Amino acid sequence: MQHKLIIVIFISLFSITFTAAGQKLVNSPYSRFNIGSMEPAGSFRSLGMGGIGTAMRGNSFIFFSNPASYSSLDTNSFIFDFGIDYSMNFLSDGISRFSSDDMNFDHLLLGFPLAKGWGLAAGIVPISNGYYKMNDAVVKTDANYDPLTGEYTSKHSGDGGFNNFFLGSGISINKNFSVGVNMTILLGQINRIYEVNFADVTHDFHNSATEKIQLNGINFDYGIQYTASLKNNYFINAGASISSNKYYNSKYNYLSYKFTDYNINVKDTISFVSDDSTSAFIPGPLRLGISIGKKNKFTAGIDFVSTKWSKARIPGAKGYTADTRSFLFGAEYIPDIYSNYSYLKRIEYRIGGHIEDNYLIINGDQLKEYGASFGIGLPMRRLSRTNLFFDYTRKYGPAGSNLYSENYYTMGISLNLYDFWFIKRKFD
Repeated sequence: MQHKLIIVIFISLFSITFTAAGQKLVNSPYSRFNIGSMEPAGSFRSLGMGGIGTAMRGNSFIFFSNPASYSSLDTNSFIFDFGIDYSMNFLSDGISRFSSDDMNFDHLLLGFPLAKGWGLAAGIVPISNGYYKMNDAVVKTDANYDPLTGEYTSKHSGDGGFNNFFLGSGISINKNFSVGVNMTILLGQINRIYEVNFADVTHDFHNSATEKIQLNGINFDYGIQYTASLKNNYFINAGASISSNKYYNSKYNYLSYKFTDYNINVKDTISFVSDDSTSAFIPGPLRLGISIGKKNKFTAGIDFVSTKWSKARIPGAKGYTADTRSFLFGAEYIPDIYSNYSYLKRIEYRIGGHIEDNYLIINGDQLKEYGASFGIGLPMRRLSRTNLFFDYTRKYGPAGSNLYSENYYTMGISLNLYDFWFIKRKFD
């Protein structure tokens, strides 16, 4: 047990450091708006099933989208889930195509029981990614060349993002109902730079603008689940969770200035804004879900998620958010979990999909998304698993909107370690 604890502490500290210092360097032009591109939420078991989790329960998995599920954690057990992913993004405007890719930390989840029917969970999960990098050059032969402006190059870039640290508990109030609550701490910042460099340096000043958005604060998620056991090990679960609408502490800085090639240290400020008195308002999602299945054989479920993003108030961003609705659906099948002769029959096979509104409005048009996923759970010692998942998501605007379309591919691997850490063994 001592060796296991040292390993968990080491990976946990590494993950916290990596989360604070690193980010996913996958280029998306939509990351330059609001709080960036939203990251999918869920363990890799959940993401392999389309992202469902509101009505999911399990003694060896953590479904943090509904804290009521923590009540299903086994007595005397300990769960540790650590995942990394690799993503590729292909952008297209109908004429040109661009691509980027990166590997990064995805999540760290811990869970253990406090008593029978009462569980505790904690973790670190990404919320959004603010990385993008775009360059453009206009020369005399271009159709959009203006003699008054002359030739120039423009550069847009951004980095940073936001993460959630959560600590939650779920408890069974009777054999059918469970309730739970998460305390979440939102932290992070996004930095953006925009620069225009003119070719005629003798008559034109270059322009540059920097922007920084910082958010932090504590919020709460509340959840409830109903579980009914049917004949022959069949079951049905229903769940609901809601995150409270929250005003977060924010700090916003914007600086625009002009400079020359002759002395870049001499800058003439055009505009400067520094605001740490206006709170940012981020609405909380409402989640509803239902799942059915047979214990240790199959599970199928669907989630509905609704968020009033139109009410969001984010410093430096106005008019770029719209209400969202999402439908997530998925299934898992295990041929024979107790097979002694075939490892393939003990593998968990998962498939899912999602149809969503994106929270961004660009040039008056709201982005849409849809995608498909699949995954497998490879059994290890006891109830531990290695989880693999693959997801394809397409992000696009209405026909004729001239917005970039994104084809986003994500592959992930996680170690879901399960052990009986609180049992005093007579023999080891």
